[in-house]
Amino acid sequence: MDFSIPEELDEIRTAVRELCEQFPGEYWRELEPDIYPEAFVNALTETGWLSALIPEQYGGAGLSITAASVILEEINASGCNSGACHAQMYTMGTILRHGSDEQKDTYLPKLASGELRLQAFGVTEPTAGSDTTKIQTTAERVDGGYVVRGQKIWTSRALHSDLMLLLARTTPVDEVEKKTDGLSTFIVDMQRAVSDGAMTINPIRTMMNHATAEIFFDGVEVPAGALVGEEGKGFRYILDGMNAERILIAAETIGDGRWFIDKGTRYASERVVFGRPIGQNQGIQFPIAEAHAALQAADLMRYKSAWLFEQGLPCGPEANMAKYLGAEAAWQAANACLDTHGGFGFAEEYDVERKFRETRLYKVAPVSNNLILAYLGQHVLGMPRSY
Repeated sequence: MDFSIPEELDEIRTAVRELCEQFPGEYWRELEPDIYPEAFVNALTETGWLSALIPEQYGGAGLSITAASVILEEINASGCNSGACHAQMYTMGTILRHGSDEQKDTYLPKLASGELRLQAFGVTEPTAGSDTTKIQTTAERVDGGYVVRGQKIWTSRALHSDLMLLLARTTPVDEVEKKTDGLSTFIVDMQRAVSDGAMTINPIRTMMNHATAEIFFDGVEVPAGALVGEEGKGFRYILDGMNAERILIAAETIGDGRWFIDKGTRYASERVVFGRPIGQNQGIQFPIAEAHAALQAADLMRYKSAWLFEQGLPCGPEANMAKYLGAEAAWQAANACLDTHGGFGFAEEYDVERKFRETRLYKVAPVSNNLILAYLGQHVLGMPRSY
């Protein structure tokens, strides 16, 4: 067992931190509540950080999942919000692992250069939620391709994406042996669909600036060449990318947790009440210390799951536990930081309330922590299925 941190990861941290220093709290506050951080995303694209997982042959950096997780962690630890662009890191993996050579040659170089953005991930629907097999959006076969009809919700960054990775049903659920069959994955040209009047995107105002939306498909035409892999196997392709997603989200939560602990620790050491720094009081000191311990444990699970992923070994339980532990630890740190700041924690200028809202999301999305517990209970511990 080797717990040392490779030098190249420290170099990545330093470079990402230096970039994020160009986007301080004032930058993010001016964007509230719903202005997309275009300049920030462009800077990440131009420096190559968003193409970290794209192989070098397609113009990317060809880095490991561990390195990619460090990039996202450091973004959040620096006070920025990686949720503005994180999806491109893991959605492109579906094309990389299951797409045709033509799809890889067409899209990956343009994603790496920033000519195209693949930020939109069209899976969740209003009536299906986490039960993905119940989605009702359909892709009907026609001459030359498919026609898509239906609705998606919580499709973040839809208004700021050129392409969408879409999951739709191509075979009715009553005509397949397993309900996970008959779902297919497509690469959708969103700009064309919107200009044709076949796609409508409605922004959803939320408690954090996440640029999310609901989308209506009213006869969106998708060419046959946009089908990823085999028809009817899209659910498996989506699941295949979930472990990478969980690992990267875990890293983001750990970055948030670091920000809260650093912020709370500094304030507790500097703020003087009743003639002494408030950090001397165990009621302030212990919650921050507890959150730090929880965060360190989550961090170890993040690195273990990333290592398993890179070795090509099964890592579903570890990736899910990393996301669960990270989200819980970050929320613990957020509450400790807010309590430490007292009333000032609610003031925009301290950025605590903004980060507080941002990190709360990860107990719910992209998968609810309760669903992770259900997964662990059934598939790891062997207990009866709970849903």
